[in-house]
Amino acid sequence: MPKYMYAGSYTEQGAKGLLKEGGTARRAVVEKLLASVGGKLESFHFCVGPSDFVIIMELPDHQTGAMIALTVGASGAVRGHTTLLMTPEEVDSAMGKKVTYRPPGG
Repeated sequence: MPKYMYAGSYTEQGAKGLLKEGGTARRAVVEKLLASVGGKLESFHFCVGPSDFVIIMELPDHQTGAMIALTVGASGAVRGHTTLLMTPEEVDSAMGKKVTYRPPGG
């Protein structure tokens, strides 16, 4: 299954919810969300920095990742972005693909 990283920050509404429910409750919600779509939580970390949390997850496909991002974003409690993660072997495979490209002005 493809792996993704979701880095997010809580809105005022989301921060109030986190203060009320706690960190382990948020992790449990994420685990339940991912299980409901056939995914799996690999790790969940709270952060000090530009993001409030980072989640590493496995999902069945890109469409599922897009739907999760839309659903979470539409809640108004979180702002974030999803990044596709690749193994070194997947990068090696990608490097074997032939691409024709012309840079702007080139």
